[in-house]
Amino acid sequence: MKVKQIMTTDVSTVSPSDTVTKAASIMGQLNVGSVPVTDNNKVVGIVTDRDIILRGVAKGNDSNQKISEVMTTNIKCATPEMDIHTVADIMAENQVRRLPVVESDILVGIVAIGDLAVENILENEAGEALHNISMGVRH
Repeated sequence: MKVKQIMTTDVSTVSPSDTVTKAASIMGQLNVGSVPVTDNNKVVGIVTDRDIILRGVAKGNDSNQKISEVMTTNIKCATPEMDIHTVADIMAENQVRRLPVVESDILVGIVAIGDLAVENILENEAGEALHNISMGVRH
């Protein structure tokens, strides 16, 4: 099975110049823990609720802080044609729950660990990935 068969294609994004308030608002509205950061539709990072707390709030920064100051830039991405078993491995190895999906460097979707768990054939792999994320195990 390919990523394109399970990914979400309607993805909200923020830009590096947006504020953490905008990202937090999107996360709250969509009930998600992260938002891809794009510049001209190219993925340049991801911002998570954890990024906002640890790199923003915990340091006493205000809500007008720019996304570029808190986002994670060294991220892994998937492609629509990637096998979902490979995606599960990438998530486990990198301790992440979501991967932006790109085609020719342009954001076309996002795939989450929950998307993998829905597929019975990946129940063990998604479980292992989640366990590794929770335990902080790196391969």
